[in-house]
Amino acid sequence: MSAYGALAHWYDQLTGDVDYAGWADWLERHFAKSRVPVSLVLDLACGTGSLSCELARRGYGVVGVDLSEEMLAEAAEKAAELPPEQRPTFLCQSMDRLDLFGTVDACVCCLDSINYVTDSAALRRAFRRVHTFLMPGGRFIFDINTPEKLRSMDGQTYLDENEDIYCVWRADFDAKSRICTYGFDLFEREGALWHRDGELHEEKAWTPEELERWLRQAGFVTVKQYGDRKLRPPKEGEGRIFFVAEKEEQTPEEFAAAFAKEYHKWEKSSES
Repeated sequence: MSAYGALAHWYDQLTGDVDYAGWADWLERHFAKSRVPVSLVLDLACGTGSLSCELARRGYGVVGVDLSEEMLAEAAEKAAELPPEQRPTFLCQSMDRLDLFGTVDACVCCLDSINYVTDSAALRRAFRRVHTFLMPGGRFIFDINTPEKLRSMDGQTYLDENEDIYCVWRADFDAKSRICTYGFDLFEREGALWHRDGELHEEKAWTPEELERWLRQAGFVTVKQYGDRKLRPPKEGEGRIFFVAEKEEQTPEEFAAAFAKEYHKWEKSSES
């Protein structure tokens, strides 16, 4: 079963403590500093669409992209509660195969989704794809669980529950591969009985140095790091840090030529 195949239906209930309005507030502070007026936002790895819908309610056009069909089904149901003109557009794609209808003014990728890309080549491709579809001067904003945090989770067991679902999960960190594996056991109430399901998730402990190097290789000219939803640099031992990468400014002619070149290169690599 794919990641979130079993968990998707219960994801929002099990993560009810996530302050999506607070996340959107922090993102908007960076949108306000962008050299490009932000009206269209790409929410990469959008999950069940909570952040996509929060941004849409604030007046942004939103494109939500996720690899999980099950998570996107939950997102579409949530978006149906919005007025038709506010509803995000959802696409089922992997990050490294991102293929949009046009450009976006900003891209966000939240809640350590970057850690879920455990292959370095795929992550570098994802950074290049985001760069391709960003408007010149646009910002790519994402967060990661730091290596220190993932290492500290090794051997820990966590529990979430309500009246209808009981979820227990264990984290195991492998120092050689730098991958933290989460084993989820889900117990869902079905009348007087409980149905058991489970799935495995993996997060890679990418270092800030690796990520900044690959962002610059992808073409981002400015890369800054911040503490957990702060406007200051990260502190030592901080478990979550944010990156804000800015694309270079270009004339319309330069951008059109660069976009065509990158898109053609991607099409050729997709055929091979």
